[in-house]
Amino acid sequence: MFTIGDFARHGRVSVRMLRHYDAIGLLRPARVDPVSGYRFYEAAQLARLNRVIALKDLGFTLDQVRSILDERVGTEELRGMLRLRRVELEAAVADATARLSRVEARLRTIENEGHMPTEDVVIKSIPPVRVAELTGIADSYAPEDIGPVVRPLYDELCRRLDRAGVVPTGPGIARYEDAPERDGAVVVHAGITVSAEPGEGRDFSIVDLPGIDRAATIVHRGPMDGVVATEQVLARWIDAAGHRSTGYARELYLECPEDTARWVTELQTPIAPA
Repeated sequence: MFTIGDFARHGRVSVRMLRHYDAIGLLRPARVDPVSGYRFYEAAQLARLNRVIALKDLGFTLDQVRSILDERVGTEELRGMLRLRRVELEAAVADATARLSRVEARLRTIENEGHMPTEDVVIKSIPPVRVAELTGIADSYAPEDIGPVVRPLYDELCRRLDRAGVVPTGPGIARYEDAPERDGAVVVHAGITVSAEPGEGRDFSIVDLPGIDRAATIVHRGPMDGVVATEQVLARWIDAAGHRSTGYARELYLECPEDTARWVTELQTPIAPA
């Protein structure tokens, strides 16, 4: 038998934790000395301790752990609990990865302040264009809110165009406007250039986008998660040149291969004299 200290060392847990598990009936000592009150454990109890730690690390409460180990939870129910926990953990990992990506993008923005060239900004007129589009609502204009809305819209739009036999004639164009009834929210229009005529019975819209007389444009290279740095270069140029922006930038997707690091997007911000 092991003393509580030895058992704690072998189990890589604290003595305090073992005392707590004893108090709540989760892991009782094999023997307690009636005179000294010292707790003693058997090597076979390491198996139960290992399961307690594993289940706790999976996010189960100690009450749930006790029910599982005491077989008050059936095999199918336990399998369902584990599957649900796996989904929750996968979602948490995906969320943490996305947060890390956003932190890295903001860090690059900070590091590049004052260093990114503004000579790449070009003022030009944007001609009218006809697009097929679907619309959604994003909670804000931040990339982490826009991305989860615009990507599914484009996936669905491509499916609907294919089903309708409408062939794209040019690149995708995303545009944005304030949502009228939700403070801070943004209406997302995901469009693809087409030459099809508007008609009834379609499950997407055909819209003629007006031209922009004067737009300050800049090319962003890479995934849209990192677009903030490029947008801020454009904003600083607009301010320094004595202009003001009159709306959200359109995003003209020039190249969109599977590898988002190779994406090429032109940002087109309408401007007027300050």
